[in-house]
Amino acid sequence: MRLQNSAIQPMPIAASTETGRARAWRGSLLAGVGVIAFSGSFPATEFAMRGLDPYLVAIGRAALAALVAAVCLKAAGAPLLPPREHLRSYGLIVLGVVLGFPLFSGLALHAGAGTAHSAVVIGLLPAATAAFAVLRAGERPRPLFWAACVAGALSITAFTLTRGTGRFAAADLLLVLALLAAAVGYTEGGRLSRGAPGWRVISYAVVLAAPVTVPVTAVLALTTHPELSAVSLAGFAYAGLVSMFLGFIPWYAGLAMGGIARAGQIQLAQPLLTLVWAWWLLGERFGVATVAAALAVLVCVAVTQGSRRVPEPRRAGAPGNAGGV
Repeated sequence: MRLQNSAIQPMPIAASTETGRARAWRGSLLAGVGVIAFSGSFPATEFAMRGLDPYLVAIGRAALAALVAAVCLKAAGAPLLPPREHLRSYGLIVLGVVLGFPLFSGLALHAGAGTAHSAVVIGLLPAATAAFAVLRAGERPRPLFWAACVAGALSITAFTLTRGTGRFAAADLLLVLALLAAAVGYTEGGRLSRGAPGWRVISYAVVLAAPVTVPVTAVLALTTHPELSAVSLAGFAYAGLVSMFLGFIPWYAGLAMGGIARAGQIQLAQPLLTLVWAWWLLGERFGVATVAAALAVLVCVAVTQGSRRVPEPRRAGAPGNAGGV
């Protein structure tokens, strides 16, 4: 009997390991859906700024998202504000992805950085997110993960720089600030999504910022003399509804499920997806360098997704554990 009992013990362990791997891949898939949504952010912002002030676009997109989020929270019977014990983390999300990234990246585009050049931010963002995941979320990726992470960042950075002037410009300071802001917001959102649905995390964040974003948006709309057109309105709607709200739902869920550092590497593909948008909407053409960069990024993403996460995300007592859907 002892032999039989000991023989069947490894089976639940193997099943558990397999379940963990399947969960990690599902997380990467969800993160990929978020990346597809985010990849249109820069083109949408440029379209919006063809008739709207850059500050109005940056702040107004958060105000638009807050209105939609408030309706969703009310429909779900959830409170409009997050639990008090998690206000610090939600404050970091507000400063990071609700205000910081839209403002800094929008100003960089307005300063002439351009969509392709601004993709440098996205090329470096997965590495920065992985670093913050170590500092804030207790994740410990393996050396192979870091090697692939750095290789992917270098590949996409070299690619985007060769498409531009070949050097960093003044607007790149704004892009670096946008990079750091997004990395903080992604990490905190991923942590909170371990215990609460991703839609609720981003909803609480944009609603928490509403006392600032809504009145500022109203003032800017009255004082900046916006020139409304179908293009500017479509770009603004995408930035507010997709980039600022809908995209974060699968993104945060993916980070929580697949690991912030690991699933975050899916974003290495975002600059190339952004260029697809630029080709489709703006008529830009691809060259050999684009294909080479795409292959390099795909290899790096494959390596990072094959790396195991250490440790497994916490369940009991995880930050943001509000329960429900």
